[in-house]
Formats: sequence, C-alpha cells, structure tokens
Amino acid sequence: MNAEIVAIGSELLSPYRQDTNSLYLTERLNQLGVEVIFKTIVGDERAHLTSAARTALSRADIVIFMGGLGPTEDDLTREAVAEALGLELHRDDAILKQLEQRFAARGYKLTANNHKQADVLTGAVVLANLKGTAPGQWIAGQYEEREKLVLLLPGPPFELKAMFDEECVERLRAKLPVQHIAKCELRVAMLGESLVDSRIAPIYKRYSDVQTTILAGAGEIQLHLRCRGESLEAAQRRVDDLATKIEDELGDAVFSSNGESLEQIVSYLLQMRGMTLAVAESCTGGLLSERLTSIGGASRYFLGGAVVYSDELKTEMAGVPARLIEKHGAVSREVAIALAEGIRARAGSDLGVGITGIAGPSGGSEAKPVGLVFHALAHREGTDVIEKSFPGDRKRIRFFASQQALDMVRRQLM
Repeated sequence: MNAEIVAIGSELLSPYRQDTNSLYLTERLNQLGVEVIFKTIVGDERAHLTSAARTALSRADIVIFMGGLGPTEDDLTREAVAEALGLELHRDDAILKQLEQRFAARGYKLTANNHKQADVLTGAVVLANLKGTAPGQWIAGQYEEREKLVLLLPGPPFELKAMFDEECVERLRAKLPVQHIAKCELRVAMLGESLVDSRIAPIYKRYSDVQTTILAGAGEIQLHLRCRGESLEAAQRRVDDLATKIEDELGDAVFSSNGESLEQIVSYLLQMRGMTLAVAESCTGGLLSERLTSIGGASRYFLGGAVVYSDELKTEMAGVPARLIEKHGAVSREVAIALAEGIRARAGSDLGVGITGIAGPSGGSEAKPVGLVFHALAHREGTDVIEKSFPGDRKRIRFFASQQALDMVRRQLM
C-alpha cells in the first residue's frame, strides 16, 4: 500500500515555517512497509483543501491530513475532507464534554469557537489527543470503488507524534498486508552526478524491484536504494546485492554504505589507526575544523587548527616562509604545501592539512579564478597536493574545499 501526506496551513507556504511532521510520518510509515508517493502542502482555503483532498484520495491508499483541526475560522480540515468524501459532520457530545472538563481543569471557560473541535465525520473513529485539545479521526471506507484509509491528525508536532504512535500504528498494522522496506544509503566523494550515473545505470537498471535515487551535493553523491517485499530478509538481500555491485564499480570513491558523513568516516579511520591531525585553513575559514570537531571525541585525534587568512599569520602560525608567498602568491601549490607541512610540524601531528584558495565572490583573476583551491596533505612519506576549480557561490566553494580535504585524509588513512 502507498500513502500521501497532506500538510495544511498557510504558514507552510511562507518562507518562515517548514513541514517537518511529514519527515517523521514518512519514517514511521516506511517501518510499516508503506511507501509515501506524494506530499502536498495546501493553505487554509476551503476550496483548495477540498481539491487537494480529492486529488490525494484518487491516487493513494492511505491519506494523512496534518493540521487544521483547531478552533479558529481558518481550521477547515474537517469540513474539506467531509466534502471530498461526501460525508456529514456531527457534533459529538462526549468530545464536547471532555473539552469543557479540560478547560475547566485549567481555570478556563470553553468558548463557542472551540465547539467545532467536537465535529466528527460520519463513521469516523475518534483518536484521543492526550497532548492537546483537538482529537484526531480515522476513517476507513470506499472512495471511487477503492478501499481507503483517511487520517486526520493535529498539526503541532508533539501532538501529532504522540497520536500517531499511540492511536494509529497498531490500527495501520492490522489493516496492512505483510510488507517490509529494505534500505541502503551509499555515499560517494568527489565524483560528479552524471559520471556516477553513467557508470552505475547499467547496473541498477537490472534491478527493477529496487528503487535507486541519486542525490547530488557539493563534493558528495548519495545513492538511496530501497526495495519492498513480503520478507525483509529477501528485500535486504536484493538491496545489498545491488549495493555491492555499485561499490565494486565505483571502488574507493564510495566512502560509506550506512549513510555516515565524510567527517564521521575520517573520525573512525583516525581512531582505528591511532593517528592525529592538525589543519591550517585559509579560504575555508575554519570550516574544516568545525566539521572535524562536530564529531564527539574529536579531541582524541584532532590536535587543532589555525585559520590563517592574512599572509602574516600564514608565516607566524604555520611557518610559511614570507618569500614563498611573495614568489608564488598566497593561493598556490607551494603555499598549500608549506601550510600542511608547517602546521604538522608546529602541532606534532601525524597528518597536516593545508588549504588555500579563492572562495569569491571577488578576488579572482584570469590566472587564478574564483573557485581555485589548493589542498595539501602532509604525512610521514611526503606531501600530496590536489588543485581544484570548484563551481558555485562562496558557501558552496568553501564546502567543496573542506570535502576535498577530508577525502584526501580518508584516502591516505585507507
């Protein structure tokens, strides 16, 4: 079975609020073997709500409406869903009494507009809301000659999560056929999306039962593999078999098969090898250090970093000879090497990273354009250097550069 989630609220169509409830529901539905095929956001306009409800009901087996169950004039979910389903609303005296008692216990009087929270669709099962005042509703029935499950849940996250877990999960489990979703997330460093797809498409096309989704980011490609089946073990075997073939094709460009970040993998490897790291950053401005220290226990392997923007600090803190900067420029292969070797010597670390480049938006030239970055990694056997020209704005270039540096460390440790 599949599902559609409809998030209701005009605030979700503004730049100030995001729908996070659907992420939670998607995870919980996937655990039940339900695939979410659509997510819709609609404002507090009854005609739009009714239209969205009819559309969702026409294409999904399970439709979950989130929000719009409160007491105000713009809370219209009950009315819109009733219209879409062709059902009547009636006021439930038991709910009304509970609302009156709840308000009285807090020293408030129930106002007339709160009465609408007791309106229930014909045939619906009322879902208790132990965290708020608006009860939810569960409707199971025919729509256009197909069996549908319709859930009305409150919008506040702490109310929605509690209601779904306590009131809906077991009801869904009783209705659903036995099905499971197996997953795998591969992460690939420093390869382009088109290159990755050109290499792995001939492989994943042979697995029609496994859904392959490719997501591209700065210096990273994520490959999400999913397979649904009656047996979790059988579905997982299909996913794992495809993942193994993709890893064989892409080799050591794949740095994670469990969704870990590159900094997490570097953390694991440094601790496994019992090695330490120090960094000297220019254009990344401490981003590499921030990513390294975002992992708990980083003090066991990360000795520290220096943000050396000025030429003077490159010399003072990382030991880069001033004449080297004068001769080659601050953004150069030679200075990157000196930064890596200098910070390694100053910190007494096993590995030293140096990064220097032009993140923009200004400062570039024909010889050294915006996006040019030199990365150096100093280690016991010598110093490696990688020159890259990254696309994008300042934020994207800086992240690319930190990703490249982390990948250099990863490959050295491997």
